[in-house]
Amino acid sequence: MPVPASFNDITQDPSLENYIGWVWYEKEVQLPLRWLQDDLNTRVVLRFGSAHYYSIVWVNGVQVMEHEGGHLPFEADISSIIQGSPGIPCRITVALNNTLTPHTLPPGSIQYMNDKTRYPKNYFVQNIRFDFFNYAGIHRPVVLYTTPSVYIDDITVTTTSSESVAMVQYQVSVVGSTLYSLSLSLRDQEGKVVATGDGPSGELKVLNPNLWWPYLMHENPGYRYSLEVKMQAQANGALLEDVYTLPVGIRTIHVTSTQFLINGRPFYFHGVNKHEDADIRGKGFDWPLVVKDFNLLRWLGANSFRTSHYPYAEEIMDLCDAYGIVVIDECPGVGIKMSESFGNKSLQHHLVVMEELIRRDKNRPSVVMWSVANEPASELPPAGYYFKTVIAHTKALDPSRPVTFVTDANYALDHGAPYVDVICVNSYFSWYHDPGHLEVIPLQLTTQFENWYKTYQKPIIQSEYGADSVPGLHSDPPLMFSEEYQKAMLREYHSVFDKKRKEYVIGELIWNFADFMTNQGTTRVLGNKKGIFTRQRQPKSAAFVLRERYWKIANESSCLPPIIKSHALFLK
Repeated sequence: MPVPASFNDITQDPSLENYIGWVWYEKEVQLPLRWLQDDLNTRVVLRFGSAHYYSIVWVNGVQVMEHEGGHLPFEADISSIIQGSPGIPCRITVALNNTLTPHTLPPGSIQYMNDKTRYPKNYFVQNIRFDFFNYAGIHRPVVLYTTPSVYIDDITVTTTSSESVAMVQYQVSVVGSTLYSLSLSLRDQEGKVVATGDGPSGELKVLNPNLWWPYLMHENPGYRYSLEVKMQAQANGALLEDVYTLPVGIRTIHVTSTQFLINGRPFYFHGVNKHEDADIRGKGFDWPLVVKDFNLLRWLGANSFRTSHYPYAEEIMDLCDAYGIVVIDECPGVGIKMSESFGNKSLQHHLVVMEELIRRDKNRPSVVMWSVANEPASELPPAGYYFKTVIAHTKALDPSRPVTFVTDANYALDHGAPYVDVICVNSYFSWYHDPGHLEVIPLQLTTQFENWYKTYQKPIIQSEYGADSVPGLHSDPPLMFSEEYQKAMLREYHSVFDKKRKEYVIGELIWNFADFMTNQGTTRVLGNKKGIFTRQRQPKSAAFVLRERYWKIANESSCLPPIIKSHALFLK
């Protein structure tokens, strides 16, 4: 079985496509001889980018770690197991279980079909409350790496800035000894040292800083410095050195009652929701696909996306930092619909997941907001305490970013909304509600915005809207599932957005960037077809509607250089 990849679509075995339960992976690797020698000063680490969903890992038959949850990395120090055995292959064994329960993220349930006249013995189905395929497998790279026995374990960076000076605050965690020295140097993109520091915490002063700007908001988006952290320590009679280089983007975020400010300037989210989803590989990481997607995002004029509905691969986040694509970073809290999923067991796991996510992505300038859930049953009474706790925990871990969750609940019944910084609302007028009636969109969408803003006085993002369209299916007048209907729906929404973004609407994220696979069902024909691109990344008619709109919005910003303005005018 190839890694990284979902296992579901690789073989011709139909039972594997929808398999629920344990699967086993095993691989033998030859390690460098110097890693295998008895060396108290070398630490060997086995790291998984992600695996779905419950993982148990053995090395040479010895269990080294367990991890609950997909989409986030986990690792273990395997030095004591492999060292002292030169020439012996390193055997890595992994057991994965993709079963979802009411207390996992995302939640699910197992339903046994006990009618023996209709189902075989012990027949069961995995019920889920989310609309994407429950792919499973080892989805991201697995690596072995080394550090000294005394090593840099974690770095936290936050930034503040004005036009003429920026401050880069840092904290460095060193593990393995309390006797060490740290030196830091911050370099610009030309390699010039612009600030230096020492010790485990402090701040670096940068004069006339180059700020990190979003795509299409500045002629030089995605500017990053390099923070080089050097550690030296004495251990076991030897001088040890560990070096880590962290990209640093200097930028600020501030939310008012009507605006989202990046570096003090209003930012309007014109972007997409995405999925890690493609033919054959499922959710498995694939570089050509990722690079294609970023080319399409830039072609589209999208400046942002939400990681619906789980954290994306670190390599994707790296490109967001580099290109200036703004990210709403969402945890796997999708499908929280059952009352038992709001209990203490679920809550404790949710808090751990947010800790893992923030530890991974806290230093990324592209990440401007955390999302702790998508479309939960936030109208249920336990949701108030649940989301108050999760959001407070998230803010305690990272006070520098706003926090939200994405709601489709009634504004008057949502128990979690009081605790968010930005209202993110999903609605599908004239699709799931009043299907086929495009004429109701202006009134219903306007009422939606006015109700939410009157109640909470917080800025609003239309975090999902859209319609299915089968590529190549045409209809005039527009009928549902045709490309014309998808375009017509977008234009009805856009007419309201253009009025409300002058007031308190701060963003619009289309559902979805590309078609994606779902469970089989009577409303899904080989997946969800709400993409403006096909699953193979070819544009539908709606993609050109959004492209013209997004470049026009970008052109309205006075910050754009002439070359981008002329491109936007050309598109008009």
